[in-house]
Amino acid sequence: EALRGARIFVGRASFPTAGSDEFYWVDLIGMAVENREAASLGTVVGLLDTGPYSVLRVRPEGATDEESERMIPFVAAYVEAVDTAARCIRVDWGLDY
Repeated sequence: EALRGARIFVGRASFPTAGSDEFYWVDLIGMAVENREAASLGTVVGLLDTGPYSVLRVRPEGATDEESERMIPFVAAYVEAVDTAARCIRVDWGLDY
């Protein structure tokens, strides 16, 4: 009760090692997102937890408002690859979605 509303920080060295198909949200934020055709969809600016799965909040380059964001479910049906070294996520998602 005494810590309600407090911010707690944990050093990265204390994080458990993520599995081969597991990612910490902090590592996904700032990654470029491109589709199968290598067209840029924008950059991950955050994630949402919907319960069953997470959703990438992808903001197109140059956009400054939340209304222009794309919401892409972070599930295998749409996310084909996450390249942490290249800081890029490849998705099966059209530019007009």
